[in-house]
Amino acid sequence: MSNNDLENSFKQLKKTIPLLLKHKIPAVPINYALWYTYVSNESASLNEILDQAIQHNLPLSKSKTKALYRKHAADDQEVDVWELRQSIESMIVELSQSVKDTRNETRSFKSTMDTCMDDLAKVEREGLSMEEVMSLVRSLVTQTKQIRGSTLSFSTALMDAEREISRLKDQLEQSQQAALYDALTGLCNRRYFDEELATQAMRPNMCLILADLDNFKIINDTHGHVMGDLILKASAKKLQASCRNGAQAFRFGGEEFAIIVPNCKLDMARQIAETMRRSIEKIGVRDKRTSQVLGGISASFGVAEIQKGMNPLALIEAADQLLYKAKSLGRNRVMPMSNR
Repeated sequence: MSNNDLENSFKQLKKTIPLLLKHKIPAVPINYALWYTYVSNESASLNEILDQAIQHNLPLSKSKTKALYRKHAADDQEVDVWELRQSIESMIVELSQSVKDTRNETRSFKSTMDTCMDDLAKVEREGLSMEEVMSLVRSLVTQTKQIRGSTLSFSTALMDAEREISRLKDQLEQSQQAALYDALTGLCNRRYFDEELATQAMRPNMCLILADLDNFKIINDTHGHVMGDLILKASAKKLQASCRNGAQAFRFGGEEFAIIVPNCKLDMARQIAETMRRSIEKIGVRDKRTSQVLGGISASFGVAEIQKGMNPLALIEAADQLLYKAKSLGRNRVMPMSNR
């Protein structure tokens, strides 16, 4: 390190430490690295985010800090390792679902072959006398039995593969307890959400939006899990695109999403949810098997505002009750209804 580099590092140090003290940020390595990058003006996008946090006095959760560090301050090797782990997890999720779908198709094929075999056996039992025909029938029965045996073997192999994938997925999840993102949608995950909500809930004027895709099980059962995954990804993209001024979307679980909206009253949060609802209505996903575009996607929303003395679990419960009410009133709506 040259004298100029050393002198510059001291200058940045003198700026970073007072900044951490001023905003009551623990001087742990990851915080120091993040705010050192900030005072160094190395990332315009990071400075924009932290300037907004300072301006609105928004606290940063540990997960938020890790995410910002990873995106704006970590070196390339750290980022490459993280992206590799995310790619592996995403591959396992999709491959596991493909195996399940293939196994279901195999069971259907087996059922068809069983029916075919019964019909051919019936022809034989009726005592047709033409030797040539009987020979053909016997041959068909034999071939059908072979196909049935192959199908059973294939189904067994798929079940074994599925168990192995499940085992690998469990191992990956155990080794990624600190992971922050959902592999399928790319949104922040439930772990990140819990930490961020606990941090933001210490402040007034904060709202929580819960969103749940309508009739998602029917979509999965009718069009398959691959199509269901595409709809989840498209919905996540729409929700994230509607987030402004510090709002953040999370994969809450299954087909349910959560959006934390800081510095916001209930009426404004409800308008944000309404914008999200309309954007999801515009989703159209093409089925590669049939080339048909699946539309008619909708979601229901529950919006709750933090109240004095309310803890994060109570806020989630309040939003969840309103979401349930939106479902019971016919879906594809935001609750509570506007007072206007």
